[in-house]
Amino acid sequence: MNNQPNILLIMCDQFRGDCLSFMNHPDVKTPYLDYLASKGTVFNRAYSATPSCIPARATLLTGMSQDRTGRVGYEDGITFDYEHYLAQELRDNHYQTACIGKMHVHPPRLACGYEILKLHDGYIGKYRRATLPYWMHQDVSDDYMRYLRDKLGKDADVNAAGSENNSWVTSVWPYADETHPTNWVANESIEFLKTRDRTRPFFLTASFVRPHPPFHAPKQHLDMYIDKELHEPVSGEWDNVEATLRDGKVMDSIHGCSDADLRHQALSGYYACITHIDHQIGRIITALENDGTFNDTIIIFTSDHGEMLFDHHLFRKTVPYEGSVHIPLIVHVGKNIAETDAHISESIAELRDIMPTILDMAEIDIPDSVNGLSLREDLLHNQKLERTYIHGEHSGNHEQSNQWILTDRYKYIWFTQTNIEQFFDMQSDREERHNLIDDENLKDEIDYCRKLLIKELKDREEGYSDGEKLIPSRKPQNYLRSIISDETALKYKMYYER
Repeated sequence: MNNQPNILLIMCDQFRGDCLSFMNHPDVKTPYLDYLASKGTVFNRAYSATPSCIPARATLLTGMSQDRTGRVGYEDGITFDYEHYLAQELRDNHYQTACIGKMHVHPPRLACGYEILKLHDGYIGKYRRATLPYWMHQDVSDDYMRYLRDKLGKDADVNAAGSENNSWVTSVWPYADETHPTNWVANESIEFLKTRDRTRPFFLTASFVRPHPPFHAPKQHLDMYIDKELHEPVSGEWDNVEATLRDGKVMDSIHGCSDADLRHQALSGYYACITHIDHQIGRIITALENDGTFNDTIIIFTSDHGEMLFDHHLFRKTVPYEGSVHIPLIVHVGKNIAETDAHISESIAELRDIMPTILDMAEIDIPDSVNGLSLREDLLHNQKLERTYIHGEHSGNHEQSNQWILTDRYKYIWFTQTNIEQFFDMQSDREERHNLIDDENLKDEIDYCRKLLIKELKDREEGYSDGEKLIPSRKPQNYLRSIISDETALKYKMYYER
């Protein structure tokens, strides 16, 4: 394998792992991602162990699991303070590093090893408060926000169509297509490829905010789906339909939407955002081909987490089900780097594996702080990763705080506050329609997974496990104070409490 390949990491926000036409999705079309998949490795069992933006990105950037980053739930305003970052390790080993698009770290514009940073974090209410210091406010810190207002006037904004950044409300992008944030990420990425330092290999992260809401794709992409009959979301025998009827008029309710027409619009909007991204990825691929570097580049496509999209009458993320935790992971290795066989891998992969994989492929030492695993042998030799399970979790919301274990065949779920357990056979029921927790024939398998979770949580500060049993109703924490000190966590708290 040639040393120091170029590396393109394409990152999306809230992109479900099944929303690829290459993987036979019944509705969404992704021709350019299908092209990469058809000639690369598709990890069909890739996961986000802590499925919301901040903890997932901390894992991606550091190669550490959530219990090592300390971020086990979502909370803005906690400083990122880690010894080793992916971009930093590459920069220190001769790479030119650039990130275009979403970072979602704190404080804003923390570079995490990127030499070039052109930021667009989407619409984050925490950084829109009038009481923030000038330098931290999105009007100043976000390059795309300033671009949009320079282009269209001081009143231009990403939510001008009335959609909201966690809502199922769907609309059409109200400005010219070329001003859309998805186009902007592609444009700036292509500009970097044109103007980069040709004496060094590059590491470019093209980080799209979509298909995270608001669902406001350009009209031409929404028109591909809005009048089409779309497949209904998945339902299971354990679904809480009553909660959807109760909360289904709340535009960002985790229990989804009770209006069938609005649900159809949201499905259309989500798929339209995905196809829009796919077409812009096609432009980046073409830029690499025109530049003559496509065959010298490793291209990785993934997402920080998924989107329930009304499966099981749920919306958004954080929950332990496939729509939320299963993510896409496609790796295309240029033919001048190594000869590889296109294949679909069944390795259980996780976001923490991306950093060690990239460093391994670039023949750079992997820091001891990293506890992800390199996927190199799977990419080059179709050798399945020797991982028997992953531990996932997400704390915060009282009803939904959860812990889970995923093995080669089964998924065990424990809700920490309600003490509800679920058990799914992922081989015969990947859509998680049938909760098997009371199946006496699976008692040994359930007990095995429960014991794995008891072991994982033993000695954790929340007190969820004493090493012998699970202990419910302990107060959930968004971050582990044994990892993130109060001094670090509260470093910028003064800015939010003025």
